[in-house]
Amino acid sequence: MLLMMAEVLRLSAVSRGYPGSTFWHILAYNQTHVEWTWFSLHDLIQPSFTFLVGVALPYSIRSRQRKGETFTHSLAHTILRSLILIALGIFLRSINQPITYFTFEDTLTQIGLGYTFAFLLAFCKPRWQWTAFAVILFFYWLAWAIYPLPTTNFDYATVGVPPTWHAHLLPGFAAHWNKNVNLGQAFDVWFLNLFPRTSPFLYNGGGYLTLSFIPTLGTMLLGLVAGQWLISVSPQIPFRRFLIAGTALIAAGVLLHVLGINPIVKRIWTPAWTLFSGGICFYFLVAFSWLIDRRGHHRLAFPLVVIGMNSIAAYLIAHLWEDFVESSFRTHLGERTLSLFSAGLEPLVLGTLTLLIYWLALYWMYRRKIFLRI
Repeated sequence: MLLMMAEVLRLSAVSRGYPGSTFWHILAYNQTHVEWTWFSLHDLIQPSFTFLVGVALPYSIRSRQRKGETFTHSLAHTILRSLILIALGIFLRSINQPITYFTFEDTLTQIGLGYTFAFLLAFCKPRWQWTAFAVILFFYWLAWAIYPLPTTNFDYATVGVPPTWHAHLLPGFAAHWNKNVNLGQAFDVWFLNLFPRTSPFLYNGGGYLTLSFIPTLGTMLLGLVAGQWLISVSPQIPFRRFLIAGTALIAAGVLLHVLGINPIVKRIWTPAWTLFSGGICFYFLVAFSWLIDRRGHHRLAFPLVVIGMNSIAAYLIAHLWEDFVESSFRTHLGERTLSLFSAGLEPLVLGTLTLLIYWLALYWMYRRKIFLRI
């Protein structure tokens, strides 16, 4: 959530102001999504969020069971939560649109579409959870693999792929996962045009898809397994198990990519990306668990706790407050003050002040025990 909120730092703009700086180039690269294959740090935000939804799920179920809540009541609440997440995603995508903009690739929407299925699988035995994980990824891969490739003379510009982007097109069998010429694109051209629109849906400029919620459910299931492992050995932490799982998942994802069986593409959440990013999430869990729980560095975690305790509020703040906060700083401080260090660092100064306001608002909520929950 902190990385998502920190988009206001606009490190890409700073990097353009210092074109010869490797330091700013590396920071900028890791604050933007890659064009198609592989990843940057920024690409790990959504899988980490999704993974942690899965980690929290068994704790939530255990808490409700201890309060005597029935399965039927929990299921009804889960379905309602899923619908609210989907609605929030649509609401955020509809900002500045003339009518409700029905689209389902937003992080909240993707989680909402799969959340109820993850809840139901949480009541299954581990072997059935792993079976469901494997079935989801395999048949999703198979459906894309048998979907026909575009013709040789296909005009990619008609689906938002300009000639300047052609260097990112994948050759051979991997071409089944190219931008906007795949099964997910065909589904969205049919599905999204069922809703009221100001103009027919033709393609998503970033290549994002509704059907990505299916392999995203796989990421949630990995988090679910991690959460169940944590509960089963509490108060111990299964570091070894996490490391083995993380290493195996990363290796499997990379192997699928380099063999051309399935590329690692976050934008369309390929099965290889589910495996690869899921493995990194296990590594993140090990690193933070070791640093905070094993080594006891709780003070270092406090700024993150303030954000994490109100993750939905943080998500909404990042999407709804940016223009107001930044314009207020520009009005009251002026460009001269914001460019005090240099014109190239002006986006960073403005972004740092904006990020501070975000955090202080969440800190105010934290101190008053105001937590936005669904």
